[in-house]
Amino acid sequence: MITIGITGTLGAGKGTIVDYLVKEKGYVHFSVRDFIVEEIERRGLPVNRDSMTVVGNDLRATHSPSYIAETLYTKAQETGKNCIIESIRNPSEIENLRNHNNFYLFAIDADPKIRYERIVKRGSSTDNISFETFIANEQREMTSADPTKQNLKACIEQADFVFSNNGNFDDLHKEIEAVLAKITYRRPSWDEYFMELANA
Repeated sequence: MITIGITGTLGAGKGTIVDYLVKEKGYVHFSVRDFIVEEIERRGLPVNRDSMTVVGNDLRATHSPSYIAETLYTKAQETGKNCIIESIRNPSEIENLRNHNNFYLFAIDADPKIRYERIVKRGSSTDNISFETFIANEQREMTSADPTKQNLKACIEQADFVFSNNGNFDDLHKEIEAVLAKITYRRPSWDEYFMELANA
């Protein structure tokens, strides 16, 4: 089983990577955003970027900095399949996930204007904002000395593979395939190696 964590800047294309891995590779998707939205709705708050930030930070402060990713990882293991945890915004979540075998962190980025155009087209409940607000929201999540809060910059710096998504879908899909070829290659054990020699 492989677990892929996905981090990256707002609107960079985390969902595009998820869609490709789910549809083409059979991965199971677990969303940090959906996890937090469920809690927002349970608390009767409006679903927007402010609520996402406040509730996500509160869950980490109440339980542990890695609480959300740890909970989703447990659910992922129950599937018995390759899984994606998207989107990781806290370095403690990465630290926790690195304690498990076959975990890889993907990060994705793109030009800010391209990313803003994408979120406008996406039109989710948290995306109906101006370009200035978009940039301000991202800066708020980019760095923090508080271990319970978002720190996208630190997460991206810890990525095993970084994708640039300024091009089209085909360009990104080729990048994904190249990375998957690296992480799904398994070196044979010595027993398997000698068995292959014996059968040659």
